[in-house]
Amino acid sequence: MSVRTLDLAALYSSERGRLHRLIKRIVGNRTIAEDLTQDTYIKLHAHPVGAADRGLLFRTAQNLALDHLRGQRVRDGYARAAQIEQDAVDEHAPEHVLAMREELEALLAALATLPKRTQQIFLLSKLDGMSHPQIAKALGISVSTVEKDMVRAISFCRTWQRNRDTE
Repeated sequence: MSVRTLDLAALYSSERGRLHRLIKRIVGNRTIAEDLTQDTYIKLHAHPVGAADRGLLFRTAQNLALDHLRGQRVRDGYARAAQIEQDAVDEHAPEHVLAMREELEALLAALATLPKRTQQIFLLSKLDGMSHPQIAKALGISVSTVEKDMVRAISFCRTWQRNRDTE
């Protein structure tokens, strides 16, 4: 080992705890901080570093920690994008489409047990996107009646879903 390497080893050894704490504050993970602390030594090992280069040691450690965070953000972004793509593919998978179609048919069959006006109000609201006043006007009833029937229909749907979830 050269004198410079021994100087770096001595500097690293004396400052290792402080380096680790600095990196841990930046990355927020003890294990990653340990790895990056060791990477700091490895990165500087090939360079002529001595006891007077304490600032270089800390700047290198800080840069490695910040590079790690930037890389993690990029990796997280790719992972999120891949998950979104996978979810989109899964939604269009034949099994998923069939399951959703069966679920809709089961709900429509269950809604058929409600009074005709309640069914109609619910479907006008949820499928056609009509507001309560629009439904009231179209059916020639009061807005209050529309609201009461919607409450009844939504309560029915919640109960129906809870029952299906427990099956």
